[in-house]
This record gives sequence, C-alpha cells and structure tokens, in this order.
Amino acid sequence: MNQGSALVQKTRQLAQATLIANWRDGFAIPSARLYPFQWNWDAGFDALGFSYFDRPKAYAEIRSMFRGQWTNGMLPHIVFHRPNPNYFPGPDEWQTARSPFSPKGIQTSGITQNPVFGFILARIAEHLAPSGDLELEPFLREMFPKVVAFHRYLYRDRDPHGEGLVYIHHNWESMDNSPLWDSILARMDVSRARDVSALRQDNKRVDASERPSDENYKRYIHIVDLLKSVDYDEQRSQSIMPLMVQDVLFNALLIKSNHGLIKVAKKLGLDAGELIEWNRRSIAALNTKLWDAKSGFYYSYDLRAKQRIPIKVVGGLMPLFAGACSPEQAQHLVRHLETDFVAGPDWRLCPSCAANEALFDPLRYWRGPVWVNVNWMLHHGLRHYGFAAQAERVRRDTIGLIETHGMYEYFDPRPTNAGGATHGLGADAFSWTASLYLDFINNTAPL
Repeated sequence: MNQGSALVQKTRQLAQATLIANWRDGFAIPSARLYPFQWNWDAGFDALGFSYFDRPKAYAEIRSMFRGQWTNGMLPHIVFHRPNPNYFPGPDEWQTARSPFSPKGIQTSGITQNPVFGFILARIAEHLAPSGDLELEPFLREMFPKVVAFHRYLYRDRDPHGEGLVYIHHNWESMDNSPLWDSILARMDVSRARDVSALRQDNKRVDASERPSDENYKRYIHIVDLLKSVDYDEQRSQSIMPLMVQDVLFNALLIKSNHGLIKVAKKLGLDAGELIEWNRRSIAALNTKLWDAKSGFYYSYDLRAKQRIPIKVVGGLMPLFAGACSPEQAQHLVRHLETDFVAGPDWRLCPSCAANEALFDPLRYWRGPVWVNVNWMLHHGLRHYGFAAQAERVRRDTIGLIETHGMYEYFDPRPTNAGGATHGLGADAFSWTASLYLDFINNTAPL
C-alpha cells in the first residue's frame, strides 16, 4: 500500500472511531467537548457516515432525531435526549412546553435548522439499494412522511407571502454567527436583554476567538426569549421577531431536499406532486428575489428591512447544490468562488465568508473558516454543472485539511505562509467531519 492509501486507511479508521465514540445509545452527539445533545442537520450528515459501516446506527440516528418532531411538523434544531449541564442554552432555557405542538416526553429547542433529510435519505437509499438490505424500504416508508411534514410546516408557517421562499427567525437556524446577521443584530433593541455571558460554556471549552462574542450571544438569547413570550406561536411571532430572513442556504437546501424526496417517492411508488409544486415555486422565487444580476450572486433577503443583504457568504453558492441556477448563473458563481473567496493560490476552498469582505474572519466560526459539510455540498453542486476541476479542488482541499489536522469542526482557509493556523478549529472529534470524510472516500457517485 502506498503512502497515500495508508493515510486514507488511517483517517478512515479515525473517522469511524470518532463516530463510535460520539454514539450515545441511539444517537450521535456532534462533539463531546461542546455539543452533548443531538443536533438537526448534524444528525442527517452523521446518519450518512454511519451508513457506510453500521447501518442500524444510521437508521437509529434519523429515527432519534424525529422523535423530537413537533406535531405541527417542525423539526427542532436540538433534541435533549438526556440531561447534561455542560451546555447553554439547555432545555430549561427553551421552555418549549409552552407550545401545544411540542412533543410529549422529550425536550427540544424551539427553532429548526437547515433541511437536509430529503437529500440524505436519497443518498443513503442510492448507495444501500444494491446491497439488498431488507430494512431499507420499510425505513424509507417510515421516514418519508415525517420529512414531508417538516417541509409542509416550512411552506405553511414560514412563507407568509406564499412566495416559495421560507424565512428563518433565528441565526442558529442557519449559519450561526455569519456576517449576514450583523446589521440585524445591531439594530435590535436589547435594553431588556439578559446578559448571559456567565452562563456560556462554549467559549470556555475552546478558544474564545473562535466563537461568537458575548454581545452577539446576548442577542441570540433575546430572540429565544421573544419566542417564549408568544409560546412559539408562528403567527404571533411574525409581528415581534427582529430577525426574519429568507436565507439562500436554507432555501437552497430545502430545494435539494425536495429533489431528494421526489427521488425517494419515485422509488417507493408514492405521489410527489406536492413536492414538485413546492420546488417549482421555490426555484422561481430564488432566481428572482435572491439573485442579483448586476453582481452575479445570490443574496439573502431581510424581510424586516425589505432588501437583500449584500454580503457574499458561502450560502450564496448553494444554488449550485440545489441545481436551481442556470448554466450562465453557475458560471458567475464559479467566478466569485475563484476570485472573492480566496486571496491567493494556496488558500483552501471554501471559506464560509468571502475573503474580500470587510467582515471576513478566518478563525471565528461562520465568519470565514472552512466547513466540511458546506464543502461537501459545494463539491456536488460544482459537479452537477460540469465544473470538474473546481469540484475536485474542493474535494482535495477538504480531504487534505482532515487528513492533516483531524476531525475538527472547521478549519482556517489560509495557508500557513499567510498566517494560517497549523491546527483545526472549534471542537475536535467532530461527527459530521468524520461522516462526510467517509462519504468522500467511499462514494464517488454524484448527488
């Protein structure tokens, strides 16, 4: 075995060991250091990783996540399967029993997260189908209506104008501390907001320079307090929420998940008419309301300010993954990828914020570092539009970062000769990094 294949085998074993170590009797946690519960889109990616070496755990991971689904279809961003005092905000802060829709017998958060389960189910189905796994079809039939119910909730309760674009009302529902939210957070009235800096655990367990600031955290919790004040009622919240954004990333992943569900429906002989109609409206709206022809980029839309947010972040590239843009639009996005998102030939793709944005920070969470899940999606989007060289670069950069530094949460995009970190960032032993490494090396099929 040559050195390269030996390194792959070593890293494969580390990835599997990471997932096994993070398993908690029915679900995986993202990382023991920072995240002791089950997170929404993490669970989707983690199930995919488990599907390559432990299928029962893959199925259990998704089932465990949907145990926390609300009766109105909302899938929360955290399910608190078991108590753990080493995280803030925990279930006592969320108080989701205020809502008549919250699940009985299990505690959750009161917001959702980027919808990934449609395309995750399709990916798992495609690579497991040839194995003849007798559990696969019953599992798909069980989960399909639950994921559809989640999407129906989004279109019913988060699309007030019937545009086909859904909004998020907390930054934790998408890219936590992205520069996208800065102007919204700055104009918030926080005169009655609580100072929660002493309650935080995250910035005490990893370098605080890699985490959101205390001032921003005050605003994050204030939004939670506002949701509690209306008992998580979606209609009432629309009049008081300071953050209401039609986020490109969120909507692109919803479109891609609709596509995945359509594939699963076809496999199972189920009606996909509702899903097809959702995507027809969503794709049209994405390309009218969120596409800026002048700059050739997709920007999220602030419903409160009634304007786009003109900051280039990696979410603006995700219509590639959704297959929602035209070939001409895709060309524009690739141009931005190759110019705005890197500041030199040795930079690693793809920073979470464009490197030429004034708010770019290569170390702080979603303000610049490379995230493996985003790169995995970008890779498949680039392949879909025929940008083979760029797709391979994203794949190579991602695998190289993991094989060099380990299963970290995120990575500095800068080369070391430009001041780049010589180690991974955020939490170590991170589950979706391990999971998507396994997909990268095990499955070369397009998504």
